[in-house]
Amino acid sequence: MSTLRPAIRDTMRRFTRPREPETLPVTFDRRRIYVLPTPFGLFFGTLVLSMTIGALNYNNNPALLLALLLAGASVASLIGAQLQLSAMSVVAVEAEPVPAGQPLHVRVHVRALPDRVRRGLRIDVETGSLGGIDPAAPHAVLHLDQGFGEAHLALPTLARGWLDLPRLRISTTRPLGLARAWSYAWSAQPLLVYPAPEHDGPPLPVGAGDNAQSRLHPAGEDVHHLRNYRRGDARRAISWKHSARRDALLVREYEQPLGADVALDWRATAGLPHESRISRLARWVDEAERDGRRYRLQLPRQGDIGPSQGLVHRHACLRALVLMPHG
Repeated sequence: MSTLRPAIRDTMRRFTRPREPETLPVTFDRRRIYVLPTPFGLFFGTLVLSMTIGALNYNNNPALLLALLLAGASVASLIGAQLQLSAMSVVAVEAEPVPAGQPLHVRVHVRALPDRVRRGLRIDVETGSLGGIDPAAPHAVLHLDQGFGEAHLALPTLARGWLDLPRLRISTTRPLGLARAWSYAWSAQPLLVYPAPEHDGPPLPVGAGDNAQSRLHPAGEDVHHLRNYRRGDARRAISWKHSARRDALLVREYEQPLGADVALDWRATAGLPHESRISRLARWVDEAERDGRRYRLQLPRQGDIGPSQGLVHRHACLRALVLMPHG
């Protein structure tokens, strides 16, 4: 029995659509939706069949009528389960890039006509070479309100690069739980996974050159000037001595020196393994962004990226590190 199940599952997978990744959006029509009884549905069908045989054997018309009504309800539940997925479209599958090793939070956007209530749909991630569904694999519940819905899945990440999405199964057992209707969506668009930053390493390189400048910063070291108190200023910044002389609250404004644009050079990481060099540069990019520094990334055969700062520049630098060839 254990050897037959993989063979049956493999045969079912060959006749289910899609067998290859496809471009979104995809719409579920009658050729893409599959309906089979659940274990409870098989038990219910066996019970109704036994009632029918007993009613015919004993010529019990009320029991026969009840059995036929139950059989009609079970057939209607098959149609109802199929209608839960009919004309539903998977519009997009997207996620914000995360460092390798952290879960990738995938958003599945689904759209359908608001002609019926579609709630309690389940999205499972297909695992294994035979297309099985592991109960411990990531899954989500999808509700469509006013024809739109969004589900969230957390996929594990192991290494930097493009992550090919697995095939997703959207299923439902509504309305009576007697049948399961399901369909597949398999996006051909991979998702980006950033390199994991180095945990412990040297500090950010100090910038130097003609671009060196200074800025006002409350955590600086040198007093730049005194100004009038403004609502919201910290009490520790008030110069009480000067305020007493002028009979008005004065606040110390500090000056913090800033270096020039920071150069994150691939050659500065010489001597480290290939992936460790990428991890160190990824860490420096995050540190420079966190400190509000302008930085430039220098990689072999890719030229300089920057100098600049901000989320767009950070993404461009980390994407360049992701696309570095593997050592």
